[in-house]
Amino acid sequence: MNIEPIVFVVDDDQAMRNSLKWLIESIGMQVETYASASEFIDSYYPGRAGCLLLDVRMPGMSGLELQAYLSRQEIRIPIVIITGHGDVSMAVRAMKAGAVDFIEKPFNDQALLDSIRNALDFDEQQRSLQAQRAEIAARLAQLTPREHEVMEMVTDGRSNKEIAAELGVSAKTVEAHRARVMDKMQADSLAELVRMALIASGQDTA
Repeated sequence: MNIEPIVFVVDDDQAMRNSLKWLIESIGMQVETYASASEFIDSYYPGRAGCLLLDVRMPGMSGLELQAYLSRQEIRIPIVIITGHGDVSMAVRAMKAGAVDFIEKPFNDQALLDSIRNALDFDEQQRSLQAQRAEIAARLAQLTPREHEVMEMVTDGRSNKEIAAELGVSAKTVEAHRARVMDKMQADSLAELVRMALIASGQDTA
């Protein structure tokens, strides 16, 4: 079942919040608006699909401070920064800290919607990758210690002969281990096994 993503808007300007809500809802997306960073923190629970549209300059906790807070809490929601003309340097800092985009006021409606779509696509990709990692971890847990060793060497590009020499077993034994690894990991090819190893180690982000 697909979870409908939500665009979370955090901006202290009520007219801006209303305008953004109307614009985003006009193309059929769900929106939740918040007048402050603390209001968002009180209402948001981690794991909700969507993206965060965040004003960089707000009274109380600023957009950058909210971004830093979410990062410390390991809440990985894609952030699009909304900034005024004088705040571009702050937006650049936000990008360096992991925001996916920034939009300058007054913004072009289509450019903003495109940015939101990109952020939602990014969120979906990250969720898919997370699910893949969990699935691969479950398969890895079925391997014996020796099968783990063989998988590591195979995905490192070592031949059966090289693995056999290092482990002090016959090439035929390595072949048997390798076949069991492929079976337990549900890998149809060596390339797929390598990709699984990369995903499991966090090196594959696509």
